[in-house]
Amino acid sequence: MDPPLLMSLLSLPRSLFSHSLSSPSHAITSRRNRCFSCSLSVSKTSNATSLAILWFKQDLRLDDHPGLLQASKFPALLPLYVFDHRILSRYNDEKLELVLYALEDLRKSLKKQGSNLMIRFGNAENVIKELVLEVKAADVFAEVEVEYHLREIMDVVEETLERMASFDRNPGIVLWQTPFYDIKNLKVLPASYDEFEKLQLTVTPPLLPPRLPSAEMELDWGLLPTLDNLKKFVNESPSKWNESWALLKEMSSETISQKQLSKSGKVSLNNSNFKHTKRKRPDKSVFVTQKQNVVGGGTNSVLNALAAYLRYLEGTTRDDWQEVHEKLRTAEIRDGASFFALFGPALCLGIISRRRVYHESIKYEKERNAGFLSPFGYSTATVSASADTVCSMEWYWLLLLRSQLSDGGAFPIRIWRWNGHLIQYTVVGNRGPAVLLVHGFGAFLEHFRDNISSISNDGNRVWAVTVLGFGKSEKPNVVYTELMWAELVRDFIIDVVREPVHLMGNSIGGYFVALVAYFWPALAQSVVLINSAGDIIPAYTSPQFTKVRATSGVTWLGARLLLFSLRLSLGSIVKSCYPNKTERVDDWLINEMLRASYDPGVLVVLESIFSFNLSLALNYLLEGFKGKVLIIQGMKDPITDSKSKVAMIKEHCPGVVIRELDSGHCPHDEKPEEVNSIICQWILTIESRVFSQACS
Repeated sequence: MDPPLLMSLLSLPRSLFSHSLSSPSHAITSRRNRCFSCSLSVSKTSNATSLAILWFKQDLRLDDHPGLLQASKFPALLPLYVFDHRILSRYNDEKLELVLYALEDLRKSLKKQGSNLMIRFGNAENVIKELVLEVKAADVFAEVEVEYHLREIMDVVEETLERMASFDRNPGIVLWQTPFYDIKNLKVLPASYDEFEKLQLTVTPPLLPPRLPSAEMELDWGLLPTLDNLKKFVNESPSKWNESWALLKEMSSETISQKQLSKSGKVSLNNSNFKHTKRKRPDKSVFVTQKQNVVGGGTNSVLNALAAYLRYLEGTTRDDWQEVHEKLRTAEIRDGASFFALFGPALCLGIISRRRVYHESIKYEKERNAGFLSPFGYSTATVSASADTVCSMEWYWLLLLRSQLSDGGAFPIRIWRWNGHLIQYTVVGNRGPAVLLVHGFGAFLEHFRDNISSISNDGNRVWAVTVLGFGKSEKPNVVYTELMWAELVRDFIIDVVREPVHLMGNSIGGYFVALVAYFWPALAQSVVLINSAGDIIPAYTSPQFTKVRATSGVTWLGARLLLFSLRLSLGSIVKSCYPNKTERVDDWLINEMLRASYDPGVLVVLESIFSFNLSLALNYLLEGFKGKVLIIQGMKDPITDSKSKVAMIKEHCPGVVIRELDSGHCPHDEKPEEVNSIICQWILTIESRVFSQACS
């Protein structure tokens, strides 16, 4: 086990706001009111001839749709989906396929009720403005979003509508959400999950599809594109990365390593003796995409797959259910992980709601137990996986929505979705070189609390990200590996920063950025390692590692014992990492670490400690970055023998710049002024060198 991983584990970020903003007790809110106060009822805002537009985005269903229920009370309703390149550019090809299948089913379902689904291409604000003028719409209904790029688009739509003066009452956006719990406002949402559980909130029941007003309008409803045409539309958009960067996302660390092993004559990571026999695809398969990896289609198709998933132990003679059971076994890389692997994309696109999944899971559990729920847990692993997953997703959605509504934090908090999971990040500065800060194991973006603004004020744009499994970012039931985290950092650079960065990481975060620089060097301008994890191994020539990360009873027990121990002695452990300035380990830091230790998914992250593989030597990873690597080493690090490590770096890492500091394991937080000065001077040196080379 790598010693740095035993330090301040699973920290929760500093409260990002001085006051909470209210949240609706029901589904409908007005976007004009930033405090999310309840909007007027439809009966007060509509008249006998008014029309509502329902803007579908990531809510591609009629079932359990509060926005549809309220919009259906208007005399006329126009359902709309906009193929907006700013949204679709974040989707991979498989997700684009899922969108098309879901929209096809959605249109059929609407037509059965005498309605229809309008299809348009372009920027949402332009499309909606034109439609509002054409049909004289009174309001536009849209789901609340937590992802930053979607909130930006909705802001532009709102501003566009506010500038319209065609009606006595300007049309506006009416926000809705599917309330998993009956939370009157976000002020009552505790920041700690254990305190949240003490509220004992019940899950609200899902809604049935309402009866819709007919769509008797002479309009051009538009045609759904083919997958090829849709991919062409997305690839031609200005929001899409350039082709070379798009290819980087398809090059996993495992693929690159396999190629290198193949060239060197080593054994491949794949087992060449393993043969997968692909069974014939059933006629009513719920795995609709070309890869056939995830559940898709319309809501009924997903509900059918969910019924099969929940009843895994019962067995079946149905071909389509047998296929679900086969996919479940393949996706169960750890206990319960198969549910999100199969149903995650459908949940993220809103083909089925989290609330509906929970309702169906509990309904089946009661069927198995004569109408009762046991206080000792669920009777099947599939019910546990589905119910626990959607409850966890809802918690993080609420937590991150609250941070988005705040205006009192030190940094602007934004949310990015990666592989279906919500990731918290910030960016400060609007000019200069791009810098990305990556925290260590158990930390979070606010661990750079006194670095972000200072580095930005020196003429840089600074991003900091809380990686999956830490802080307020989601902690899903997945297999956590150093390669997975490196790929997250890679995708963050491509999706969010969108240009090469100066990569900086502390502790295990330093190892992550070293991996990124090694596997995808085009993304890094330079590398700064602050008391980085990883070893210097003389004469290291080729990577030797396995992608298999097995869990066992030992890791299960070890994670729980480790968590118990940390809760008892966290303060003394963290203070030992700040030998010169223990006062920096303040009450906020300790309290947030303790509070985060109750987050759903924490134990899964802790289990990863026992399967980490840091065998790729730092000197090997950094070999191609000679002259572009800075090592900042706190020489009083209680975890690492800093003197020996520095000596090894000097001997085996030619061209690396080393700065030795009188500090512990986290010099950036213990002595931020000194570290900031070193980093800013380093960036200036590298940028000047790049400029000189470009001019020569």
